[in-house]
Amino acid sequence: MQIHQLKIKKSKSRKRIGRGGKKGTYSGRGMKGQKSRSGAKINPIFEGGRSTLIEHLPKKRGFTSIFPKNQIVGLSTLEKIFNAGDTVTPAVLLQKGLIGNKKAKVKILNNGEITKAVNVKNCLISKAAKEKIEKAGGKIVNDQ
Repeated sequence: MQIHQLKIKKSKSRKRIGRGGKKGTYSGRGMKGQKSRSGAKINPIFEGGRSTLIEHLPKKRGFTSIFPKNQIVGLSTLEKIFNAGDTVTPAVLLQKGLIGNKKAKVKILNNGEITKAVNVKNCLISKAAKEKIEKAGGKIVNDQ
């Protein structure tokens, strides 16, 4: 088969209205108004002067920060999930499903009691939680 034997599907040219010809008096543009004139460039949300749909929608108040909030883990959760001598890092917490966002920082709070000596690494920690972990025999290492 040669190139000249191929049947090429020809695309239909778009309708150019307002150029005279066999379209009738108004050339498919209607009678009067802004859209019947040449060079009419109208914003798609413009509705002829009445309030647009966007203006009718309620406004979202306040401010949304682009920085994620700290993800909170309690001492009681660490007591249940980890064994003595385990290392608690954000990666391990994500793997065990205790946190959801890997970009946000992890903060350990004083919720409950802890008796196991766990090593906490690269996590933010409250003063009371730090005291309880160290009292139980654990260590806190921050490389952040």
